[in-house]
Amino acid sequence: MALLILTMVDLLRRVQKKTGAPIITLNTVDEAQRFLNKYHTFVLGLFGKFEGSEHNEFVKAAKSDDEIQFVETSDSDVAKLLFPDLKTSNVFIGMVKNEAERYTVYDGSYKMEKILEFLGSNKFPLITKLTETNTVWVYSSPVKLQVMLFSKADDFQKLSQPLEDIARKFKSKLMFIYVDITNENLAMPFLTLFGIEAGNKTVVAAFDNNLNSKYLLESDPSPNNIEEFCSGLAHGTVSRYYKSEPVPDNENASIVTVVGKTFDELVLNSRENVLLEVHTPWCVNCEALSKQVEKLAKHFKGFENLVFARIDASANEHTKLQADDEYPMILLYKSGEKEKPLKLSTKLSAKDMAVFINEELKPKDGSAKDEL
Repeated sequence: MALLILTMVDLLRRVQKKTGAPIITLNTVDEAQRFLNKYHTFVLGLFGKFEGSEHNEFVKAAKSDDEIQFVETSDSDVAKLLFPDLKTSNVFIGMVKNEAERYTVYDGSYKMEKILEFLGSNKFPLITKLTETNTVWVYSSPVKLQVMLFSKADDFQKLSQPLEDIARKFKSKLMFIYVDITNENLAMPFLTLFGIEAGNKTVVAAFDNNLNSKYLLESDPSPNNIEEFCSGLAHGTVSRYYKSEPVPDNENASIVTVVGKTFDELVLNSRENVLLEVHTPWCVNCEALSKQVEKLAKHFKGFENLVFARIDASANEHTKLQADDEYPMILLYKSGEKEKPLKLSTKLSAKDMAVFINEELKPKDGSAKDEL
């Protein structure tokens, strides 16, 4: 099973790389054997002579990388001991890792930047197990579209082989991470972003750290469904996921409850003007503002083309909801101008809010609702 857990030994290797020689030179098979006894992940360079542009770029890459040990040799037998899959005696660079996909050949140009890109894409295993000690290292991956599988250890064992096969197909495009769902300190910070409570059911999700977006596999996490989900991620066809409470019954409600799933229908696509109260359960001033909104809703009852609504921003999301972590918040979505909602000051009195609404929504004939 191709899993990687960053241990204290790995951390020590990094310290040694930072403080020691950027490249270890091996001249004999005995030296190579002793090296293998100590190192399990490294980059090998085979050069006829330790000079020239290709070797210089290799050296620059070694000095620029502070994680992986670089090793060089000019002896083909030494190189074959370190990299048994070697099929050339010419200049060669390859990476060795302590996992199922142990040997990876570099086939790019001999430029420092390209070599470092190769390392960034290949230093991680097919599936990385997230732990308390390797989170920073995992997030440093140049592959920013990351698929995360949350499950119990025995459930993961059943999926590990097909998941490795899927990871191979999307290597360098997607990074695959396994999180033990029973470890709440690791799992829950992610799962709460999807509105998922602690549980034992397997969850497959993804994060695009470039776009700051998230995705969720909402069907059964079977190998086929996971592969289809990953294919959609790689080709940009999977829709972003937004948290949403269940759709409520708003019949006869003076203030409509909006959730993530109904934000488009009730706010953005509605032909009516919508005054939206955005709140959260922990907001200190939300309760007082809610009472003001309820007072306004009663005052404007029967007012043509105006709907009062509220949404809990802690449990519902939408890309067009301009929350900015400021709660409470009042937004007026005017008909025909939904892309640019007006933000009302929450310091206004109910009377001042009524004046503002009247001014903004005043009919062409100049008539308005009486003052509050």
